[in-house]
Amino acid sequence: MERLKEVMTLREASQYLGISPDTLYKYLSEHRIPAFKLGNRWRFKKDLLDRWMEKNSERPQESRPAQAAKSTVKG
Repeated sequence: MERLKEVMTLREASQYLGISPDTLYKYLSEHRIPAFKLGNRWRFKKDLLDRWMEKNSERPQESRPAQAAKSTVKG
């Protein structure tokens, strides 16, 4: 059976991610989030957004010890 790929508009993607459309536009301008244009409208594949969220949710956990060490050192 063929699996259908869900594609979202910018507004749908911002709601799905829990961020404002303005923040999503910022991410797009910085090339930080997977997306493509269909005509002149941005579109987002749900499976790519899920992978992007998983990848980015791992990053802060790895950087926390370094940030904690920096905050304890005062000059």
